[in-house]
Amino acid sequence: MKDLEAYIISRFNSSYIGDDAALVGNICYSVDTFFEDVHFKRSWMNMTQIGRKAMLVNLSDAIAMNAKPLYALVALSLPKDIKTNEIEELSNALILCAKEYGCEIIGGDTISADKLTISITIISKSDDPLLRKGLKDGDILAFTGNLGTSKRDLERLFNGKVIEPNSKFYEPVLRQEFVKRSREHLRVGMDISDGLFCDTNKLLDINDIGLELSCDIDDSIGSSGEEYEMLIGFDPSNLPMIEKISKQTDTPITIFGIVRKNSYRFLCKPHHFKS
Repeated sequence: MKDLEAYIISRFNSSYIGDDAALVGNICYSVDTFFEDVHFKRSWMNMTQIGRKAMLVNLSDAIAMNAKPLYALVALSLPKDIKTNEIEELSNALILCAKEYGCEIIGGDTISADKLTISITIISKSDDPLLRKGLKDGDILAFTGNLGTSKRDLERLFNGKVIEPNSKFYEPVLRQEFVKRSREHLRVGMDISDGLFCDTNKLLDINDIGLELSCDIDDSIGSSGEEYEMLIGFDPSNLPMIEKISKQTDTPITIFGIVRKNSYRFLCKPHHFKS
């Protein structure tokens, strides 16, 4: 199976591509699209939930880079059956969620379409960005939070079941304070959007290095996409400080591997396209 997302990215020859956001000077640029019947169904979520999650998954790229979100551009494709009160709910959710993180929506575009699509560009600033490149042999790899609930709840929705209103499928948890306070102790980092297995492979690929697992990881955890927790790498000497910050910020961390000079990769299925 060919990973068409990776192939498309490879077609654009730019040194700025490779991190959660494109870093130009101290400004980060990122964009993500939230598409009906690909990322959500309107029968699963109300407009407030849809707008809030769309903004959160976009802000996640800035947070993962240790960047402060400043501005957002929002492009909407609106289905013909959408009502004005639904547009109000959607726009209010986008505005309020952005404001929570100090971000202002400064423009965008709207078109009519068959399905609801929300595409958001985030412009953020970082004087000490957290990048994906820089892993060294012997570094520790870990992830924040508890993985697996997003995949579990998605499967429940597909089976016609109800999930909890605070499910991470509806409400991703962004680790802004943890990233900010632990930045000086981290070597690399990225958010987990395509699942721990796929995103760890990306991290290993960009550093041309491998991994030695320190614990077993079940597929229900490793293949759970849209978690938006943090995947981090750091020198073992920094573990005590990172554990201290994790407790102070109520951010669980799980160590799952040690970076090694080998070719180890997880089995990973592309999430965005299949051929």
